[in-house]
Amino acid sequence: MEKFRIGLIRVLTTEDEEVLQSHGRLIMKYFPDMEVETKCIPDQYEGIHSPELAEIAIPKIVETAKSFRDVDMLIVSCADDPGVEEIRQELPGIPVTGGGETTVALALKYGEKIGVLGITDYAPKAYRSMIPDKMILGKPDCVNSTLDLMTPQGRSAMIEEGRRLKEQGAQVLALACTGLATIGIAAELEEAVGIPVIDPVLAEGTFAYFESIKKRMRA
Repeated sequence: MEKFRIGLIRVLTTEDEEVLQSHGRLIMKYFPDMEVETKCIPDQYEGIHSPELAEIAIPKIVETAKSFRDVDMLIVSCADDPGVEEIRQELPGIPVTGGGETTVALALKYGEKIGVLGITDYAPKAYRSMIPDKMILGKPDCVNSTLDLMTPQGRSAMIEEGRRLKEQGAQVLALACTGLATIGIAAELEEAVGIPVIDPVLAEGTFAYFESIKKRMRA
């Protein structure tokens, strides 16, 4: 059977091949019928951690999306879903999603109070539009970009923040940065905090799997 081909866009510019391919490898590990080709946008070495950086990134994301050939779906692997709507307008014949809308959709299955754990003082746009009255926002003071997550201090601070969100009533944690998937913290968080944790990259893969089934049904 021919594999379902995904074009995955990283919004963090990196020359580190392990970091670059980490999201695609995670999806292919748990969804072996998929093949992921990953590209990162240029000149965005801190990723996206502010509305200003998102605005700068969107044209790059759209151009990167246009550069893929022969893919069945496009994923913007970022919890803020930058460029997703713009790509849908530019490439209307292909399914497009991002880490935010997929994470929120899955989190709603697990509870009405959703802890949004990320690296910004504001919730990504899908979280604001889909669960405005259901979310509790959490961000450690020492974490301000994806790069901070790759330190032992950043990792432990995220776990402590997850515990605080549970104490505030969160029934599920919706990770609000795909960098948290890069460091593979979801399982550790779930064990430490004791409530379900939604990994945004696995959420992207879950929705891609649904699209792959739709394609097989049409074949």
